[in-house]
Amino acid sequence: MSATADHAEERINPAARLGFEPGQVVQEIGYDDDVEQELREGIEAVTGQELVDEDYDDVADVVVLWFRDDDGDLTDALVDAIGLVDEGGPVWLMTPKTGREGYVEASDINEASTTAGLSQTKSINAGKDWSGSRLVTPKSARSSKR
Repeated sequence: MSATADHAEERINPAARLGFEPGQVVQEIGYDDDVEQELREGIEAVTGQELVDEDYDDVADVVVLWFRDDDGDLTDALVDAIGLVDEGGPVWLMTPKTGREGYVEASDINEASTTAGLSQTKSINAGKDWSGSRLVTPKSARSSKR
């Protein structure tokens, strides 16, 4: 694919700019009817397979965690998500945008991700009502596990 075609794909499919790749297993946590359907469909189009749900019994390449303020403890949710993703795989934390029902303060996201041992590497506009934060385990933590 040409660089121009790559950029066109990123504008058309929001999942393309998030780094999803063909063949990846993407586990989705926290799905409800308020999530960004266009993003979900885009992820499936890029990876070439359907998203797997909470009942998936293997490790995923990427976890997409939809989280709202009233969903419980964010740190606990992130720790659980880390256990579902392959070592070094990202967790995409999707939260409602400012002013939307279920909005999560940026300071809460930062505190919870730090406590869970994650670093935020990217923030994105995940659609009309959702923002996304790409969270990963720090490289030093990953290399010390080997």
